[in-house]
Amino acid sequence: MKKESRIKVGISIGDLNGIGSEIIIKTFEDNRMLEFCTPVIFASIKTMSFFKKHFKSAINFHSINHTDQIVDGKINVLNVWKENVKINFGEENTTIGAYSVKSLEKATTALKNEAIDVLVTAPIHKHNIQSENFKFPGHTNYLAEKLGGKSLMFMVTENLKVGLLTDHVPVKDVPAHITSDLIEDKVKTVYESLVKDFRVNKPKIAVLGINPHAGDNGVIGNEDDNVLKPTLEKIRANNKLVYGPYSADSFFGSGNYKNFDAIIAAYHDQGLIPFKTIAFGNGVNYTAGLNRVRTSPDHGTAFEIAGKGNADNGSFKEAVFTAIQIFKNRIEFQNISKNPLKARPKKI
Repeated sequence: MKKESRIKVGISIGDLNGIGSEIIIKTFEDNRMLEFCTPVIFASIKTMSFFKKHFKSAINFHSINHTDQIVDGKINVLNVWKENVKINFGEENTTIGAYSVKSLEKATTALKNEAIDVLVTAPIHKHNIQSENFKFPGHTNYLAEKLGGKSLMFMVTENLKVGLLTDHVPVKDVPAHITSDLIEDKVKTVYESLVKDFRVNKPKIAVLGINPHAGDNGVIGNEDDNVLKPTLEKIRANNKLVYGPYSADSFFGSGNYKNFDAIIAAYHDQGLIPFKTIAFGNGVNYTAGLNRVRTSPDHGTAFEIAGKGNADNGSFKEAVFTAIQIFKNRIEFQNISKNPLKARPKKI
């Protein structure tokens, strides 16, 4: 097993006009972070030097051109481009978006090739990244194609974890996307992630209804009765502790979420609005189900405050620590699975 202080954390820079650079710098200005990991920022030394000067930071970067030049104990910056880039904080710009794609692509390749151990992505702007060569609505969809496994957006804190049946899907199209196969796949992904990534022995999972009041027995839509309920019954028959569907409007306000290890919402806002209300600034966006570990802060580019020095790096720092912990948990799970007798404590 790799030493905790030597886990290589790859960082994609995100939208250069957003707050990504600021939260990265604020996180690694604290030299104690280097006791937990070796950061590798995928950008350029020229660009990072501009940010250092702009934010009047004393941070020191180590410039490298290849992943085999990564140095432990340093804040490595891998040069993805060499030219100067004009930064205009807060501006939506597709040219700038192309740089965030370059960073993401290079970091993903390094993750796939195990040149880095985990990936933490700074926020991108979904419109600015679109091009003829990049037509993904976000990180999750891109990583699902490039890495092995079935991806699931999993918003996590220590005490609250929310997964989604559908993520970046228009609300009008949500019911058509939710099939029995999809529900089974997503529940399986959440269940396996809780066991392998978060070391939950026997997960309890709640599933929220698709329609208001979970359809009210067909009065407000038939999807819950015809698709969701029978599928959950089938899953429960396989001895998984999966409950629901629950009426989403009262589930969080009543505190019922505290009785479960994870909650699965039907669509984006149904799950993310309560999650961010409860945990904003401390939550982490984790892409569960992949064969590699990727996390991100629970917020976006925040153009309105970009460049002003006011950004809170708390969620980004949590994303780094969460990635490290999941990486270690996976190794522990693999070791226990391979050597169950050796993993058992000796009797005294």
